[in-house]
Amino acid sequence: MAIRANPKLITELEIYGAQDVSKCYHCGNCSATCPFSKEPYIFPRRSMRSLQMGLEAKLESDLEPWLCYYCGECSTECPRDAQPGETMMSLRRWLTARYDFTGIARLFYKSAKAEILAVILVALLTAAGFLLYGFSQGSITQYDGPNAFLPASSVHIFDWTLAAVLLILLGTNCTRMWWFTVGRDKKVHVPFSAYVKKIYLLPMHFFTQMRYAQCEQKRPWVIHLVLMLSYVTMLVLIMFFLESMWSGPAVNWSVHVFGLAATAGLLATTIILLRKRLKKTEVQYEQSHETDWMFLVLLIVVAATGIVQFTLHRLGLDTAANVNYVIHMMAVVPMLLLEVPFSKWSHMAYRPLAMYFADLKAEEMVSKEREAVGAPQAA
Repeated sequence: MAIRANPKLITELEIYGAQDVSKCYHCGNCSATCPFSKEPYIFPRRSMRSLQMGLEAKLESDLEPWLCYYCGECSTECPRDAQPGETMMSLRRWLTARYDFTGIARLFYKSAKAEILAVILVALLTAAGFLLYGFSQGSITQYDGPNAFLPASSVHIFDWTLAAVLLILLGTNCTRMWWFTVGRDKKVHVPFSAYVKKIYLLPMHFFTQMRYAQCEQKRPWVIHLVLMLSYVTMLVLIMFFLESMWSGPAVNWSVHVFGLAATAGLLATTIILLRKRLKKTEVQYEQSHETDWMFLVLLIVVAATGIVQFTLHRLGLDTAANVNYVIHMMAVVPMLLLEVPFSKWSHMAYRPLAMYFADLKAEEMVSKEREAVGAPQAA
């Protein structure tokens, strides 16, 4: 069966950030220095080779770009300055666009203007919707109570509706990821029992980012761990404890302590990552795609307006608190509706899934090799 190659693939990958792929002459230094590069997943060298050869279908089914945490060691050791770490990052962006059935991810990666306009449009529509609803049934001078501008019960319904839309979008894309990488692989058939047996890997990798800790530099792992746990904590509070979070002006420490800790974690890690990208003192931050900036900007706006919201409500400044909350949601909605399923935030779902799928496939491949060795020779 002939293998179809795309000779323009390297050029196409440039919009996702890959710029130095052609410099690679496959010395293997990158794979040798990577703590995660082990059989049956040898990277970044194999991915670099597939990209140079234009093996689009092979790369589409590849899990290896997701197994890379971009610690930067491979790029540092590269004698040709081919930036294998950045190429793996670019492949993750490319794969995000391939998994996305809507085409929005590809549009964002191709055009920074399109992403900015989409974020602005969704933000304005969010503001218009909240303001129209608020003025139609309440007073902007009231934060809670019978005449509240934005009742907590109504906001809670909106949050769950938004979560349902997000789940559909991201769930569909994750299903496509499974199909590309595992489902249609005719060489390796993973039985259903294996999925159940290994399901613990999903929450383990999602919450701990544990493989990142194996990198020589531990600080990036700590930063990403704090960022992840802070984000998840805030999401859980909003989805399940919004009524308690909304109450006041007295502080409900049983929930607010977690909210304040999560906000502090989001602000601290986002500021650190912004400084790193601005200073470019580490190899993994030397090249930043436009989508990386949008992810960080929206996150810091969400965290900052969240703490301002808490402060205004506790001071009894209800009008200012209502206005600030609308501004807060102008950042929250595009971040959740656009960035999570279609951009950098989607990595939170794809990477743990890749770890899960990679372990399943590796175990099945080992099982098949054992069967082959133990099978009787044909006459």
